Amino acid sequence: MVSGFSRRHLVLALGTALALSGAPAWAADVTVKDASGDVKLPLKPKTVLVYDLAAIDIIQSFGGDVQGVPNVVTVPKFLSRYMDQSKYPHVGSLFDPDYEKVKALKPDLIIASGRTQPKVPELKKYAPVLDLTVSDGEQIPQVFRNIRAVAAVYGVPEKGEAQIREIEAEIADVKAKATGKGSVLFLMTNGGKMSVYGPGSRFDMLYSTFGASPLKDQIEVSKHGQAVSFEYLLKTNPDWLLVLDRDAAIGREGASAQKLLDNKLVHATKAWRNQQIVYLNATNWYVLSNAGPTAIRENLQQLSDAFAAK
Repeated sequence: MVSGFSRRHLVLALGTALALSGAPAWAADVTVKDASGDVKLPLKPKTVLVYDLAAIDIIQSFGGDVQGVPNVVTVPKFLSRYMDQSKYPHVGSLFDPDYEKVKALKPDLIIASGRTQPKVPELKKYAPVLDLTVSDGEQIPQVFRNIRAVAAVYGVPEKGEAQIREIEAEIADVKAKATGKGSVLFLMTNGGKMSVYGPGSRFDMLYSTFGASPLKDQIEVSKHGQAVSFEYLLKTNPDWLLVLDRDAAIGREGASAQKLLDNKLVHATKAWRNQQIVYLNATNWYVLSNAGPTAIRENLQQLSDAFAAK
């Protein structure tokens, strides 16, 4: 039988041995909410592999770091350091993980999102997975959920709440400036073609959260938007056109959105005549899905400047 004195010294000795070996004296978990519900994850994981640029945006905003990133062609300037493969190994694309690299890196945590979501069951074979997928419609509560989840995992929940309060204040500012400014249409150009997105779509945040007034005409909700022509733009005649150039977002060569829209039919629209065509930050809106705090705040600033100028 071990005496109280001996037992206390034994625990101290084990703790000292673990500390000297570089391992924590005991492991801790944290339960957070993600796209799948409540999930238990390691607190302050050492090796984190990420398949979502918005997640990297969140982590960086808290002063955290990652150890593996997706291979992408374009990133916003504020994430440019993650293009250095000598420091941040590529672990596959946003759609297809490189499982050999994942296995070799022995992650404590893997962060996935919409583009990688179908591969989550396979990724769970290598480490716990945090699924930060943001579905269409009512997106900002999901973005705030993700910020809270990442902040909790990295052990800085108070920074997550502070980040959310700052974003909420900037959203309120844009919403106030957008009020009474007329109808707004979200237009994506892609390979010389055009599609539009309305409430309930992947760009619903523009309407439901940022306060932009949609067209009276109902727009089909689909992954790739509703295909339209230049005649449609003239017929619906929105007061504002907010334009996302997908080719620029994914680093593909082709005619720019500005060049595509420079024609007689578009010239006849109210948006063109009143100089109310805004070319959005394509990477922030498309690649990061407007879901990282830095991306959101840059986008809000651009909208604030545009609406305030009119």
